[in-house]
Amino acid sequence: MTAADAKEVNLLSAQLGYPLSIEQTLQNINAVLQSKYHTAYVAEYESEIVGWIGASQAIMIEVMPHCEINGLVIDKDHHGKGIGKLLVDKVKQWAKENNYSKVGLHCNVKRTEAHLFYEHLGFTALKLQTNFVINI
Repeated sequence: MTAADAKEVNLLSAQLGYPLSIEQTLQNINAVLQSKYHTAYVAEYESEIVGWIGASQAIMIEVMPHCEINGLVIDKDHHGKGIGKLLVDKVKQWAKENNYSKVGLHCNVKRTEAHLFYEHLGFTALKLQTNFVINI
């Protein structure tokens, strides 16, 4: 992923309900690119960006550091073509290169098709949880 991908990444993110401005998406991409603890990749099909994935190091008190997939979006017209698997494989490679032994992710309970996709790739569902947020 590069800063030049911001418009396409923004449009794909909007498909999942994340309506950031292109400027904010660009700021986020630049922050990811500047961090050695983050990575991001795009997938192209016929010279068009049709998917992206982002991942980072997760550090918590209660578990070993590991790689966490922060986002994965494949254009709705390109599902079922193996693009998501290729992007997940790329993150798994990055995780191994950075000495992580596990890749985790969170997925909205409503995205049952995504759950099947992750299970097909070998991920195991550990628990259901509710995310909370407060504006400050």
